[in-house]
Amino acid sequence: MPQAEPHIQRTSIPDILTKRSDFVAASKRGDKGVAFSVIVQKRGRGDTAPARYGITASKKIGNAVARNRAKRRLREIVRHVLTGQAEAGNDYVLIARHNTGTVEWGQLVKDFNKALKKTLPQDKANPSDKGAS
Repeated sequence: MPQAEPHIQRTSIPDILTKRSDFVAASKRGDKGVAFSVIVQKRGRGDTAPARYGITASKKIGNAVARNRAKRRLREIVRHVLTGQAEAGNDYVLIARHNTGTVEWGQLVKDFNKALKKTLPQDKANPSDKGAS
């Protein structure tokens, strides 16, 4: 199992992204991990400030009730999962998908971890082990 780099600091509770420009920067210049029920975008800011997160749920998700439910679930993911894994100097944007509000909690956590893992730099260096010929 690979060791974490010693210079990476884990933060407690990430701060919240508030500016649209930060969301846009994460989508244009960041890494993206897609899973069944959530999309994660991660962008390194190049500083050592605490990690930040933002949540997006577009109207494609459904009405206001469905969007709010999806956002509440993603905030819980941040509290319970991202808090221990967030690296200082990074922005994380969690994007709700059509089933974020209805999928089982355990599946949502698995999907989030899968998407977050796809944003790691070593995944780019080592393609997935699906046996491409």
